[in-house]
Amino acid sequence: MKFLENPPRHLFFTGKGGVGKTSVACAVAVTLADQGRQVLLVSTDPASNVGQVFGQSIGNTVTAIDSVPRLSALEIDPEQEAADYRERTLAPVKGLLSEVDFASVTEQLSGSCTTEIASFNKFTELLTAGDTSELAQFDHIVFDTAPTGHTVRLLQLPGEWSRFIDDGKGDTSCLGPMSGLEKTRSTYASALEELSRPESTRLVLVARPQTGAIAEAEDTQLELLDAGMSATHLVMNGVLPTEAQADPFADALRAREAELLGQLPQGLSGLDLDIISLRPNNVMGVAALRDLFVQDASEGAHVHVSSTPFTAVGDGDTAGIDALVETLALQDSGLVMFMGKGGVGKTTIASAVAVALADRGKEVHLTTTDPAAHIAQAVRGDLPTLTVSAIDPEQATADYRERVMRTKGKSLDAEGRANLAEDLRSPCTQEVAVFQAFSRVVGEAKDRIVIMDTAPTGHTLLLMDAAGAYHREIVRSMGEDSSFTTPHMKLQDPHYTKIVIVGLPETTPVLEAIELKRDLERANIAPWAWVMNQVLAGVETSSPILQERATAQAEPIRLARTESAQIFEVPMQREVPAGITQLRHLVEDSVGAH
Repeated sequence: MKFLENPPRHLFFTGKGGVGKTSVACAVAVTLADQGRQVLLVSTDPASNVGQVFGQSIGNTVTAIDSVPRLSALEIDPEQEAADYRERTLAPVKGLLSEVDFASVTEQLSGSCTTEIASFNKFTELLTAGDTSELAQFDHIVFDTAPTGHTVRLLQLPGEWSRFIDDGKGDTSCLGPMSGLEKTRSTYASALEELSRPESTRLVLVARPQTGAIAEAEDTQLELLDAGMSATHLVMNGVLPTEAQADPFADALRAREAELLGQLPQGLSGLDLDIISLRPNNVMGVAALRDLFVQDASEGAHVHVSSTPFTAVGDGDTAGIDALVETLALQDSGLVMFMGKGGVGKTTIASAVAVALADRGKEVHLTTTDPAAHIAQAVRGDLPTLTVSAIDPEQATADYRERVMRTKGKSLDAEGRANLAEDLRSPCTQEVAVFQAFSRVVGEAKDRIVIMDTAPTGHTLLLMDAAGAYHREIVRSMGEDSSFTTPHMKLQDPHYTKIVIVGLPETTPVLEAIELKRDLERANIAPWAWVMNQVLAGVETSSPILQERATAQAEPIRLARTESAQIFEVPMQREVPAGITQLRHLVEDSVGAH
């Protein structure tokens, strides 16, 4: 693998959710440790599953991997980092402030901006650790990052906070979070410099041979270049290898992948390319990680070979998403949120449901909170009753700044307006702006059906945490006996909001979906249904690898059924569902699938 040649100390693996970043990063860490290097594997993904891959608990402290000598791992837990930061910040003033002021400061430190800064401090610590740090023992630090949008944000923060500390002091709106910026400006500048030096840091983009994943990889590269960094390598993961026998379904998949690989966009054409073959089973455990970079997917692996078509059969109890559409069509308004880990197909499923409802004459607003989503490309067409939009963090922030300057700044003098403008340059402003945009869309669902394609799990939970923080602040200021309705209350109302968890019929995605369900339930939000995407049951194929994967899907689907009474399935498609016509086919193909 080219990305393993002369590896620098820091290796970052980033890309769209679900492309296999964790598998690749874990395999790299194992490979380097097997070569005699001391390696630290770090996950910055709020929905990390590194511990599941190695079969042991890891958590928020450096932990030795029992099965791999010289390898340790660390999962940066945003909530734990935020809790530790709040404790450090509040301890000096506890007992000195009045009860009201202390409650106000505590609430100020409960938002997603605080969580971001707390995680960011840990991130810079890993990048700038000196010779006396406990991290000095490691020859390499391998980063398994959060999905693209969240990671680019993290990589940009050293520069943003350096400029903000240098140019602006902020006012009380950022006073709490700003107190968490424990490093000096020079430390943040050092982190940025470390990220931009190829001799110390290698940025590797991971993608699958899918249009959306490749487009997002190119977008990431352009954003990195804007931030003064650049990826140098591209890993194309999960490519279906050539097999001895012909099979129409597998051949169609291979032809689609070959076309995409042969026409990589200009932004990716200059990167060193590595290809990793699709495996018949999930990459779990050290043995599978050591085998990942073997080019022939079937080498050393047991794969059932059949010369005749094989159809995996479901248990007959699961409906297609046509049934989900028919249920939603019974109402004329309400919010339907499609949630889940990145890469499970939320955008496609949400778009297909929105088109199907619009075809039934419903007024539908299809929107996304995912900074990396390409929802307009997924729909590609016009329907009279369908509106398509995206909550763009940059546009939302610009609109918010303009609105605050126009209202709050209207009565200020020149110096006051200058100070307000300076405060609005804080990176915290984006979190506030995105939450307000999210709240407006949630409010629209009282008049029409709003289909929301959400950002990958961790990012969405931070957004919902912001809704909870806002709700608690309203309750504190107005009193529980007052009459009000917050966005958080609308999310908790099953008559107003239906949460649909989207997953894949594989062990790790189902376990992650279960964890998402637990997180939602702790916020008193009950998921309404699950969608299992890319199901091979009912697909006729003689491909050994696809047969093996089809058989392996049965158990994860059974596990999902223990968590939800409503499971809807979407069969794997030969072609990528893009455009209104193909989205309609996606719903039609699920009719009577089992």
